[in-house]
Amino acid sequence: MNSKKVLKKLFFTILAGFTLSAVSAISVDRNEIESAEGKEVVFRNYSGPHSVINTIEQIRAIGAELGNQVKDNPNKIGTIGNSNRYAVIHAIDPTTKEKFDADIFIIGRGATVDHITNLRRIIGAYLVSAYGYSYKDAETIATFVTVYNAVYRKNLDYFQTKYKNIVTEKLSASIVGLSTDYEEWPGKTQIVIPLSDLNGGLSTVDTSLISDKEVIKSMQDEDDKGVDTRKDMVDIKEREADNAQEKADAAQKKADEEKARLAEEQKKKAEADAAAAKAKADADKKKAEADAAKKKADEAKEAAKNNPNDKQAQKDAKDAQKEADNAKKDAENAQKQADDAQKQADEQSQKTDEQSQKADEAQKSADEQQEKADQKRDEAQAERESIAKDQKELLESQRNLEANVMYGLKNVDDAGVTSQIIKMNPQDGTVTKESPVKVIRARTVYEDEKGFIAVAGTNVGNGAVRLVQIDKKNLEIAAESAEKLSEFSVLVEQGGNYFCTLQDGNDCYIAKFNNNVEKLMQSNVKVKAATPITITNAGIMVTDSNGQPIILDPTNLTSISSESKPDNRTLIQRTGDAASNVLDAK
Repeated sequence: MNSKKVLKKLFFTILAGFTLSAVSAISVDRNEIESAEGKEVVFRNYSGPHSVINTIEQIRAIGAELGNQVKDNPNKIGTIGNSNRYAVIHAIDPTTKEKFDADIFIIGRGATVDHITNLRRIIGAYLVSAYGYSYKDAETIATFVTVYNAVYRKNLDYFQTKYKNIVTEKLSASIVGLSTDYEEWPGKTQIVIPLSDLNGGLSTVDTSLISDKEVIKSMQDEDDKGVDTRKDMVDIKEREADNAQEKADAAQKKADEEKARLAEEQKKKAEADAAAAKAKADADKKKAEADAAKKKADEAKEAAKNNPNDKQAQKDAKDAQKEADNAKKDAENAQKQADDAQKQADEQSQKTDEQSQKADEAQKSADEQQEKADQKRDEAQAERESIAKDQKELLESQRNLEANVMYGLKNVDDAGVTSQIIKMNPQDGTVTKESPVKVIRARTVYEDEKGFIAVAGTNVGNGAVRLVQIDKKNLEIAAESAEKLSEFSVLVEQGGNYFCTLQDGNDCYIAKFNNNVEKLMQSNVKVKAATPITITNAGIMVTDSNGQPIILDPTNLTSISSESKPDNRTLIQRTGDAASNVLDAK
């Protein structure tokens, strides 16, 4: 057997995101290492094939259906969905600007999501449908949301400092946030998604809060330091900064226009105040003249009274009174003009005050938008610098790993039924990574250019045994066969194709798969569930369902007739757990 085609990698869960079934087999997802208050935690996911496989589209449909209901009425407060499976509490309070609104994503008791990747797909699809995110941006945000909620799991005090009462009154200290163990998700999960602006587009979810220093710190604990996801978040923040800058520029333009209007109103106010002052001065003058005229008229009347026979005195009194009346009338007119001028000045003063308030509010809005733009830009720049540093460390670490790396299988159970792939440093024997797939069967794994091929799984619960392709980088399942296999199946490779025992109900057949774990053909005869598979020069030797050895044609897996004579020597490439041997055929 080619040593390059043996043991090397184990599998993740439901091809890292194709199923929602809950099964007994579990794993630790080392790529999701997180830390909160110095305590290291890791996401624990189901890691084997499933009896029922859901497509990515089916998984996303769960979140999309919930999101469509929010999209239809984003300002409606309440719970949508099925609280026994998946639901969202849309908790918003437009009457207060302090703290955050939120969507609280509920995983009900009847939910079957069992892997963090699938959960992120559901949340991501929700964000796409509800708020118009792209799938790429939504799943980036969903990743941060899950890490954020794991970091602050059961920390109700934290949530109370950040969120509005309408949010926190729905939260429970015992279940708020996200457990790192998938078995604790059903009925014990309140994933809090902070909402910054329902009309904010890219900024609907507050990216600053879900990517705080504790979240970034936890991502840096991952094998790859979460670099790719962090880069995607930086990209989002840079676009947020650009959008905020556009809004800030527009707001500043409006503020400048309001200030220009204010200047005009202030000019008018100054003119109105001057006119009012002049009118008041004129009125005061006219009033003084009226008072003087009245005094003069009173004196003339007194003189006329004292000299009733003095015609000139009588005439002077009459003329003085007329002048006094005219002066009084002029004073009254002047006062009316002064009152009108003051009213106009007061009205202009009010207009100026109102315009001043508009200008202040416009400038405040511009400042807030500029602050957002600056904040997002500063966060993006700081994170880019952090990522660059982490990438340098990863590169150096990768060079060391590539120089000293080997893969092998490790027993998971004492009986040797199941195994897992581990990565080791052959120089010092240090285990550098363990695959989360702990149900590899037949103690056999083949390596090719795409990854590792193995029979894996269990028939416990909703699990199933299938042929899987395991990714070389993260040791997770990249694909799994549509067909179920016998739990006793061996695995044999020839020419880049793989032979194993397929199970259809109570019957078993020999099947041939390619390295994409796609079935190419299956035998037309039934075989024993635990049949050895021996590749020979004459054909493929197996044991049929009656316990008789037969030879199959490798080109079509049909039974070769009894007249066909095999060569005297057959090459056994793999029989059960045996190593490569050459045996005489009798």
